Order: sequence, then structure tokens, then C-alpha cells
Amino acid sequence: MTTSTGPFIAAIDQGTTSSRCIVFDRDGRIVSVDQKEHEQIFPKPGWVEHDATEIWTNVQEVVAGAISKAGITAADVKAVGITNQRETTVMWDKNTGEPVHNALVWQDTRTDGLCKELGRNVGQDRFRRETGLPLASYFSGPKVRWLLDNVEGLRERAEAGDILFGTMDTWVIWNLTGGVNGGKHVTDVTNASRTLLMNLHELAWDERILQSIDIPAAVLPEIRSSAEVYGEVKDGVLAGVPVASALGDQQAALFGQTCFAEGEAKSTYGTGTFMLMNTGDKIINSYSGLLTTVGYQIGDQKPVYALEGSIAVTGSLVQWMRDQMGMIKTAAEIETLASSVDDNGGAYFVPAFSGLFAPYWRSDARGVIAGLTRYVTRAHIARAVLEATAWQTREITDAMTKDSGVELSALKVDGGMTSNNLLMQTLSDFLDAPVVRPMVAETTCLGAAYAAGLAVGFWPDTDALRANWRRAAEWTPRMPADQRDREYKNWLKAVERTMGWIDEEDHS
Repeated sequence: MTTSTGPFIAAIDQGTTSSRCIVFDRDGRIVSVDQKEHEQIFPKPGWVEHDATEIWTNVQEVVAGAISKAGITAADVKAVGITNQRETTVMWDKNTGEPVHNALVWQDTRTDGLCKELGRNVGQDRFRRETGLPLASYFSGPKVRWLLDNVEGLRERAEAGDILFGTMDTWVIWNLTGGVNGGKHVTDVTNASRTLLMNLHELAWDERILQSIDIPAAVLPEIRSSAEVYGEVKDGVLAGVPVASALGDQQAALFGQTCFAEGEAKSTYGTGTFMLMNTGDKIINSYSGLLTTVGYQIGDQKPVYALEGSIAVTGSLVQWMRDQMGMIKTAAEIETLASSVDDNGGAYFVPAFSGLFAPYWRSDARGVIAGLTRYVTRAHIARAVLEATAWQTREITDAMTKDSGVELSALKVDGGMTSNNLLMQTLSDFLDAPVVRPMVAETTCLGAAYAAGLAVGFWPDTDALRANWRRAAEWTPRMPADQRDREYKNWLKAVERTMGWIDEEDHS
């Protein structure tokens, strides 16, 4: 409970492991939070699914929970914003509201073979010019095609206009605004830019790509800006409140970190890690394995683009150490354990559990711990786990500088792992740049709240949002340059060892 008086903005964050709702006041401070985890479903190695119905139930619960904890009513809430795990793909029957299959999660690699097939003789870059993305199992388009091919009778129903596709923002908005009773079937430019189906230059679905991947246009939502009123909440505790923003979680964090100027960058340390750099109104094609994506679009203003580097495994590596290896009992314990030694003892841990993401995009890679000797202890491995996150960030920073010509001046960070001070110092050392953590670590939700607030005039402009941003902590580099270079070289050697583990025939 807080003493701030309304009005307020609510934000729903439908994430990879949980859904939550946060209520913010005019200063961008958190009034209340409610959160609920959902099941991770692993039907086969490399396959990851969620139950979209369970997620929608959880979303309703956390919204009710956050509103009740804040001791407010719908009348006090001026708008609700949505942010979501991106690329996760759900298809449902528009007449019953029932999903036709579990949602295919962004981490799911079942479309690897399909992506190779779609690459034809061109390979991964076949649709890059239009979409800014490589052909990879990560994105939604191939997932839609997989569902159409593998769920009995789905293609016929889709072509008949009975089936809707959406990423989680679309699913949540459709349900919030009435579902089978007039729910709005929309997505925003940031989520649409992650499907492999949207033309970045026109911000519209690309007919040619739809034909190539073989997806009927009838299933697609309408593409809208990231900050505008899409509709009103139909029922529940927020009935009547405008649904006024949608941003993929990483773009929402860019927005929440107020990276509104070209060259400003943020990195979010969660299950995976995502670093985005604002490139203004320029669509910068990456030649270093990064993605070109829409950063955000406010109403009818021009879209702002970004370069993005993604790392598949960061926070989930700590979870793996806890749950699968039993090396730690709680996630927080990794810092204590890693701090008990001065260095990694020569061990390097490259967590290519589902292949390597940026800047390599190698789905044939698998995880490796290199440099092991009898000297290495559990504590050294814990340290190598934290260093893995920092080195992977360094690789992405290097790629961004190469593509954009813009040097990183400082990195704004957020997400669960930023409470790890050793990791933050290591980041600063490896990047040779200051690392800054804001007061409100929940920048993903904050970004969705900011965009929704702008849409309804709760905040006048982005300058007012900048004025809200406060620094909580800053780390500056302390590592000698020669040591940094030496260890980076070792890291890159370890990365090489991960490649080519999976043979082509294992992929089919």
C-alpha cells in the first residue's frame, strides 16, 4: 500500500514464466504488484509450450490482485498497458475463444527444419531486407505455419476465417476487450516486427512473405501503434478502462528506461537477456548478427527503430544451477558462492542450451564448460556462470558498435539479475563502460504504463517521462585492459567449442 493518491495507470506484463500486474502513480512509482507463475511444458527436447487458457486465467487474477492490494477501483485507473513475452505464438477459434493447441514459446526450436526449408537457396537472410530478421525458429511466422501443418483441420478452419493468430499481447487484448463478444484483434508494431511477416518499412503485413511461408492473411491481427486506445476492458475489476498500449517486453523496457535518443541502450537480464539500442528513424541492417526491430511508435508519430541483440540463456542458467544441478539452493546464493573466489579458476561456461543466439545464430551449438582442471570448484563454476552473462553482453555491444558506428556511452540495466552486484561490476569491467540501474527495476511494466499514459494524456510527453527516471546505482570499470582482452580471448575460444555439436540429420 502506498500513500500516493490517484489517478493511476495499470500495466499487465505477460512474461515467459509468469504474468503480473503493476499499478503505477504519476511519478512512475510502484503502488502495488501481483504476480503468478504458469506451467512450462516441455513435450520433447527443444520444444517449449504454454497453456494460453491458464495464462489468461492468471492475467485476470493478477489484475484483480494488484487492484485490490492498491485499495483502488477502476475509476482510479486511467488506462491499462500491455507488455508481453514476444514471438510466443497462439492460435484460437474466434467463435469459442478456445486455443487450438498450446502456445509455442519463443524458445521453442521445433521449426528449425522448416526455417532451413524456407531459406531455400538464399538461407537465413531470405526475408531480412523486409523484416530485419534472420529466418530462425525464434520468430512467430514459422510457428504459425507449423500449427497450420500439424493441427488436424486447422488450415481449412483458418482459410474459412474462423481462426485467429496472435502473440501474447493480441491474446490478452482480445480477451480483455470482450473475447468472443467483440474482442479487438490487434497487435502493435513492436510485436508485429517479431513475426517475420511484417515489412519494417511499411509497418504492414508483407503479402509476398505470407505467400512464401504459406499463411492465410485472414488469421492476422490488425497492426496498430504502441500507444493508442485499442478498446475498453469489457468486464472484471477494470471494466470500462481503456486498453491503451502494447509493446513487446524488450521494447517496453527500452521505453521504460526512457531511451528516447539515438544511441541510448538498455539491457534486460531475465530468463534470457536482451539488449536494445535506439537507432532513431533509421532502419539499420545488421551485418553482425543483430536484429533490426521497431523500438516503439507513439500514436501517429513516426516509428522509432532499434538494433537488438538477444542471448538465449542468462537467468535460466542460474535456475539450471539451482534446479537441475542442485549447486545452489536459491538464485541469490550464486552471488555469495561466486564472490568466495577471486576469479573463474580458468573455467568458462558457454550456455548454448538451445543453440547460440546473437551474434552467431547457430542452432547446431550446445552448452560447454571449457578449461576444467582439478583446481576448479563449485565456486569457480558459479563465477563462470555470471561471467557468461557479461561476456555475451560484450559480444552484442561490439556488434552494435560495428553496425551503427555508435559507441556505447553507458548501459542502462534492468531485470531480476540486476540485484546481483557482482554481476553488475563484472559487466562494467567486461564492457569497459558504466552500468546504471534505475530506481524502478520493473522497467518492462513501467514502459507499458508510460505508453498507455501518453495515449490517454496522463503524461504530456516523453520529457515528462525522462524527468521521472531516477538512478539507483552505478558501477564503473575496474579491470585492467590487458586482463580484459586476455579473458575475452579465452571466452571466444570457449564459444568456438560449442559449435557443430548437433549434426544436420539430428535436426529433422
